[in-house]
Amino acid sequence: MKKLLLIFMSIIFLLTGVHAMEFSEFSRSMTVVNTIELEKYLGTWYEYARLDVSFERGMTETQANYSMLEPDRKGRTRVRVINSGMKNERLKKAKGKAYIPTAEEPARLLVSFFGPFYGDYNVIALDTENYQWALVAGGSTKYLWILTREKELDPVILESLKSKAHAYGFDTDALIYPQ
Repeated sequence: MKKLLLIFMSIIFLLTGVHAMEFSEFSRSMTVVNTIELEKYLGTWYEYARLDVSFERGMTETQANYSMLEPDRKGRTRVRVINSGMKNERLKKAKGKAYIPTAEEPARLLVSFFGPFYGDYNVIALDTENYQWALVAGGSTKYLWILTREKELDPVILESLKSKAHAYGFDTDALIYPQ
């Protein structure tokens, strides 16, 4: 009986993992940035604002650091992701990886912090001139981040990003400002 349960759980795990590597319908409904120079996007970004998600609840001073990895066996571009922040006066880190499934959409990535399970990472707005701010959405209206290179953001740009996010159905009144 144990062996049968183990086989069943393994099949479910594999099927779930494969399914999780496709973009959600919601992600596909959003337009991502047409041009992104990945080399300029790499480095440290501060999380200026976000919607409340369980895996970041109570965290402050949150940031993300992106660096290049070797391409995968299929030749796809891969990125190392290290997210960090303070919780209960302790530094917490989450290490993950992301890849770009198709070169035609370099601003639409899949990111994983846990094995074969991937989440959508869509850059839906970006300062393509200086790479000072970005608006990143996940696979549903529950996941939204405003990232900045500095801890401050021009209020006019903030309102523009919130307006764009609101147009996709995000509750921008619920944004948290963790810095």
